[in-house]
Amino acid sequence: MDRWVVLRLTRPWFWPLSWAGAYFGMVVATGDPVPAREAVPATVAAAVVLGPLVWAWVFALNDLHDLPSDRRNPRKATAPLVTGELTPADLRRCARWSAVAAITLATVAGSTFFVGTVIVLVFGWLYSVPPIRLKTRPGADVAVNAIVVGVVGPLGGWSLSRPVLDYPPVLAVLGLLLAAALYLPTTVIDHVADRTAGYTTAAVRWTAAACYRAGLGLWVAANALWLACCHLDVFVDRDSWLLQTVAAPLLVLVYAAVARRPSIPRLAVVAIAFAIPAADFLLAYSLA
Repeated sequence: MDRWVVLRLTRPWFWPLSWAGAYFGMVVATGDPVPAREAVPATVAAAVVLGPLVWAWVFALNDLHDLPSDRRNPRKATAPLVTGELTPADLRRCARWSAVAAITLATVAGSTFFVGTVIVLVFGWLYSVPPIRLKTRPGADVAVNAIVVGVVGPLGGWSLSRPVLDYPPVLAVLGLLLAAALYLPTTVIDHVADRTAGYTTAAVRWTAAACYRAGLGLWVAANALWLACCHLDVFVDRDSWLLQTVAAPLLVLVYAAVARRPSIPRLAVVAIAFAIPAADFLLAYSLA
């Protein structure tokens, strides 16, 4: 297999989504934006697992079982399996080796991170592979992505230095809301091809408009919860949360505009916009 084709398969533009959540959890756990010297090996191992290895597993399985839809989807015209650059056997081999590498490297990041990695790999299998194939079970498709990206990812960063049971429940709720709001529009992007292929995703079952309204509601709830935590000094006692107060309604407006006609680059804009108040929060938390 050509390594550059395999790299494309893993969609490197998705890696920062995992890294951002884990980094947030790490900083909240330690109060330090930079890992301690003794924690560097575990941190690097976690980054490799959460970046290329987990996404290689997820997308190899997803592309393998989405081929009927991808062949009808102009957005997937350059996918390696569609173009013939990779074969189904190549994708199975890639999935197998990425899982083995992820599990092996996860041991460097500790037993808790190891267990979390296994859980993520299992969720990836359940999401894409028949007969369970949660991707085609509306509601379950949203839930599995929200749990993995919004809860398990940040918990992975947290677990590098603190017990998972100490993780603040409000952050788990916040992660679920944010990840679900970001995932719902992705089902809209491909809903025509999915419907043609007979895949009952959230957007196919509930319509694009309903997914937009649900996503916007979740996004509003997430920003309201975030803002409440800031002003109630749930995590940090700070004199002014002006940037958070200004950013929250702006983030809602950005989401409302972007998610109406979603695409991966447009949703990336939403995620990057949220990173600004998140960075401000982490700075305040680190200085507290």
